[in-house]
Formats: sequence, C-alpha cells, structure tokens
Amino acid sequence: MTPENTNSTVRPETSSEISFIIGTFILVMVFLLGVPGNLFIIWSILARARKRSVTTLLILNLACADGTIMCLTVFFFTYLAKQCWVFGRVMCKLLFYLCNTNMYASIMLITLMSLHRLVAVLWPHRVHALARRRNVLAILIGMWLLVFTLALPALIFREERLNKKQRLLCDHNHNSTSYVVLQFMTETSVGFLIPYGIILSSYMCILRHLRQSKFKRRVHSEKLILAIVVTFAVFWLPYHIINIVQVRSLTPAGFEDCESEFKYKYKIWQSCRPVTSALAFISSSANPVLYTFAGRSYIRADGFAFMARLFEGIASDSNGRKAEQVGREKMALGLKTSPNSTSSFVSSSSSVRNL
Repeated sequence: MTPENTNSTVRPETSSEISFIIGTFILVMVFLLGVPGNLFIIWSILARARKRSVTTLLILNLACADGTIMCLTVFFFTYLAKQCWVFGRVMCKLLFYLCNTNMYASIMLITLMSLHRLVAVLWPHRVHALARRRNVLAILIGMWLLVFTLALPALIFREERLNKKQRLLCDHNHNSTSYVVLQFMTETSVGFLIPYGIILSSYMCILRHLRQSKFKRRVHSEKLILAIVVTFAVFWLPYHIINIVQVRSLTPAGFEDCESEFKYKYKIWQSCRPVTSALAFISSSANPVLYTFAGRSYIRADGFAFMARLFEGIASDSNGRKAEQVGREKMALGLKTSPNSTSSFVSSSSSVRNL
C-alpha cells in the first residue's frame, strides 16, 4: 500500500447509518438555536449596547463568525440526510473552507479574550493603552488574515467524488499521506493544542494573581469567558481526537498487522466523523445560551435589552479594574481617596456584580 493510493484502494465507501442520523439531528437543532441566537447577540451589541469594551468587540466578531456558519448548516444537514452532495464543486470547496475558517476564528478570538483578561488583571494601567481602537482593529484584521490563510487546505483538498454506490460526495482528495498528516495535524495543533496552552497559561496566571491579591472582587466577565473556553473544548475535542486517529491510521508504527490496524482505525474515524463534526457545530450555537444565563438577572428589568446590559457590564468591568488598581496604590502610599472617587469605584464594582 503506497501513500499515493491510500484514498482510492483501501478507503471504505460508507459510514454508519446511525452516525449520519445523529449528525443530521444535531445539525438541525443547532440551526434552529444558533441562527436566531447569534443574530440576537449581533443586534444587541450593534443596536442596543452603549458601551463597547475590547471583550465585547471580540464577542461581536465571534458571534459574526458563528452566525455565518450557523446559516450554512442547512447545506450540511441536507448533505448528511441525503448522504449525497448536490450543491456543486464550488460550494463543496467554499462551504468547508468557511467551516475551517470558523474553527480557527473561534479559538483565536477566545485566545485573545483570555490574553486581554490577563493584561487587565496583571497590568490594568497598560490595558487601556493597548486597547486603543487602532490597536484593536489592527489585531483583528491580522487575526482574520491569518485565519483565512490557515483554512486554505480545506479549499485546496476538497473535491467531489463518486463512491461505490455512485453517490456524489464532497470529500478530501489528498494525493499523498503527507498531505493528510499536514492538514489534520495543523488543524489540531494550531487550531486547538497551541491556543489552549496559551489560554490555560493565562488563566493560571490570573488565578495566581487573584489569590495573592488583598483586593478580591468577583469579576463575572472572567467566569463568562471561562465558560466559553470550556464549551469550545468540550465540543471540539472529539473532532480533534478523530483527526489524530485518522493520521495514526495512515502512519502505522510497525509492519506487523499494519493492514488490520489500518482498517480498524480507519473504520473508527470514518464512522465517527459525521457525529464529531456535528458536535463541533454545537459550539457555535452554545454561546448565546451562555450569555443568556450570564445576563438572566437583567431580563426582568430590561427585557430584550438584557443582552446589551450584560455587555455594558463587561465594558464597566475594565473601568472597575482600573479604579481598583488606583485605590490599591493610594492605600499603599497612605493617601486618602476622595468621596467622589470612592463612590465611583463602588459604582463600577457593583455594575458587574450580577454580570
């Protein structure tokens, strides 16, 4: 078995029927929940929120990426339900390219949120200089350019092909095993392992700093970001595990029982791929649910504007950190704070109490 004929000679042509049914059901539910949810977030930030912090802008970009991919799920659950690709070669490449774009954009935006919270906690005086409009726009433009570049393999290696039942599929078309390894290991390392290493390191530093600080204040925006991080990991981890299994199936460790080992591992990832891919879509529809739970205390008072009040509270959180740092430094110098500054600090702290 040579790398060049891996895709054509050994590859099984069908996946588990149960896997396709489960995947289709998940995508339908994701579509019904994710499209209105993400559109509501975008509307809340653009039309109702009076204050926009860096975190809010990152959430806006995340909602735009998620909302776009949610609108496209109708193509994917049609594909899974029919088990046949009916949308043409251009859409085959474009739709899966946009899926990969969403994956990279989501994890990078979450990473930027975590790094922003790290700077806000450890260096509150610097965060306002770094978070100037020009700097934030430059970072976001650079991130999106990187995202569109990293997703290019999906545009290059997706093609239409016929299986043994003469059903047209939109599938990977790698000419050698090395391309398979390159694509899926890039997805897993750059799209999951490296960003999560940065995220976990950031939160370890944040927790260590908060434990050492005498001024301990409940900051719920960090809990919200942490919930987004955990949700992304839960729903994307199975996808990346299957990536690793697929790569391992094409790169056996030894020559003994290579064929049986290859077939066994290939059967695993081939049957699990529809479900794990559908689970990854849940990540894009789950964030509106998280925001709703985080802002539930505003619902009774503000109605449909509750999401805007939630994001305004996140914006006030940064100001509260700055006031807290100023108060800490004044107390360290033995200075008295004025009544106005004290009341301002209390106000900014209380504004995120129920965030």
